[in-house]
Amino acid sequence: MNGYEHLADVSDLRDGTLLGVERADGDEVCLFNYRGTIGAVSNICTHAEFLISDGTLRNDGTLECAWHGAQFDCRTGQVCRGPAEDPLPVYPVEIDGTRVLVGPRP
Repeated sequence: MNGYEHLADVSDLRDGTLLGVERADGDEVCLFNYRGTIGAVSNICTHAEFLISDGTLRNDGTLECAWHGAQFDCRTGQVCRGPAEDPLPVYPVEIDGTRVLVGPRP
């Protein structure tokens, strides 16, 4: 797939977990497994540039930044609770067998 990179294996992401990875272009990406669906968002909180992967994936599908508690919808990147005002960029993800492939930031 053009522009997609193998950044993890499915086995690296148990349900409810987060994993910080980096694309070859230097983009910091947070992979998540929410109820069996693996996705990817920017790993940098839009509020204060803290790693989203150091936070929590909550039962309702929100990603909570560990620093100031900003919350984002893991599927859309939209802000669910401040202090963040800007959404997280969302990356396209494809699963190829056991490999998690992440595309370029749209």
